[in-house]
Formats: sequence, C-alpha cells, structure tokens
Amino acid sequence: MTYHGRFAPSPTGQLHFGSLVAAVGSWLCARHAGGQWLVRMEDIDPPREVAGSAASILAALPAFGLVADAPPLFQSQRIEAYDVAFEQLRAAGQLFPCWCSRSELAAGGGLHRDGQCVAAADPDRLPAWRLRVPDIEVAFDDALLGPQHENLRESVGDFVIRRAEGFYSYQLACVVDDTFQGITEVVRGSDLLDSTARQIWLQRCLDLPTPAYRHLPLVMGADGRKLSKSEQASPVDPADPLPALRQALAFLSVPVLATATEVQDLLAHALANFDPALLPQCSGHSFA
Repeated sequence: MTYHGRFAPSPTGQLHFGSLVAAVGSWLCARHAGGQWLVRMEDIDPPREVAGSAASILAALPAFGLVADAPPLFQSQRIEAYDVAFEQLRAAGQLFPCWCSRSELAAGGGLHRDGQCVAAADPDRLPAWRLRVPDIEVAFDDALLGPQHENLRESVGDFVIRRAEGFYSYQLACVVDDTFQGITEVVRGSDLLDSTARQIWLQRCLDLPTPAYRHLPLVMGADGRKLSKSEQASPVDPADPLPALRQALAFLSVPVLATATEVQDLLAHALANFDPALLPQCSGHSFA
C-alpha cells in the first residue's frame, strides 16, 4: 500500500511556527516513505474561522517547499459524506439526541455516560447528537510515543458527533476524510493525542480502516503555553522562509544544512538525513 500522509490545519489564523513544525514533520515522513503528502483544510467550524486564513495557509506552504501531491480537500465541501456516516451510526442505534448543557453535566463530573441524559427533551430547540460509548478500553501503538490506552467511558463519555447548530464534530469529519484520502499514517501534534482513541472507536463503528499514528512534540511559547493560531501566535513569514524552516527542522532533531541558501536545498539535505525513529518524543520545547 502506498504511504499517504496529510497536513490538516484549521483556518483559524495564519500559519504559525507550531503548525509549520507539524507540516514539515508530516511532509518528511511521507517523502521518506516514498509516498504522497496531502493537505486538508478542516473548515467545518464557521464560528471559529478567520476570514482569509485558509487561503493564507495554502499560499504559505509552497514558500516553505511543502507542495501537496493533490489539490487541497476542504471539509466544508464534504458535508454529504458526513451525512452518510451520521445516518449509518443512527441506523445502527449508536447515536442519540441530547439536550444536556455543559452546566447541567458539570454537576455529574462533566461527562455524559451510558446514554443517560440529565436534561429533558426540548421540542423548542434542536438537540446535539452523541455517540454511545461503552465501557471499553481502546489501545493503540503510537509510532513515536509507544503503547497508548484509554477507557473512553471514563475519560470522555458519550461524545458529540453533531452539534445542536448542525455542525459536525472534528472527530467524525476526521475519520471520514482520513479514509476518503487513503491516509495510512496520521502525523500531527501531541495535543491531538487524546482524540485518537475516540477516532479509532468511530472507525470501528463505521467499519473504516485505522491508520498508524505518530504524535509530534508540541511547540511552546515563551509563556510555556502551546502555540496556537486562535491565541494569536505570530505567523511565520513566507517571504523569508529559511529562518523558520531551519528552526522547524532543528526542533524535529533533523540535521540542518547551515550553508543552504535555497529552501529546496535545505529540504533535500534534511530528507536525505531524516530518520523518523529519531524524531523527539518529549513535548514542551519552547519557541520565543
């Protein structure tokens, strides 16, 4: 099977250094495996989207030498596919409508368990739809972090598949599109490690294949917090890509050609000396 990797940003701001690290890491893994590298724009949460950021991110990537092997996939154009998956889950009795608010669930520890709602049905407003989560432990091997396991009932409970506003959840859209794009390994930041068990469970419910996973260390700001577009992390400069690209490679413990004056030379040297087994495992590196 041909390796397919992907970079899947959300359009909540311009490309920043933490996102660049994830993009470079996924690109290196795909190219090292002789496979394809794809880009997916996860634009299914309009209230969080920043106007123009999707175009800005897509325009910035080639400046850093990160050119996808196919046109970008926009999740906002994939709603019909999510509808099909939603109906499959509902027909199997795995979904239920829920009118519970966060404040109502907080009294019971904040989790919704066993399909038991604390709020009555309200005919005057639309419900969210949750996936029934059994008392089951999901285990998987992360290629970088090793064996992982999570009891979904105890950690997340019945989780939302479609919000009351009608927007599909990241978890559902992600697994549907990973299958659609033929993704064989998901390389992303370790902030999404806790989504993996939910996604694997959804894959099982929908009879979809499970890719391999590799979670990269997070880039932290000078304040010790994760760099985030939504928190206005400084964007990288596509007009002067070499400094940020050198830093991204160094962050990933990839040898950097100090004499390189062109992006392609820098990436070619990095790829020739890249070993995914040598990627750093720890999170918490700082970037000022």
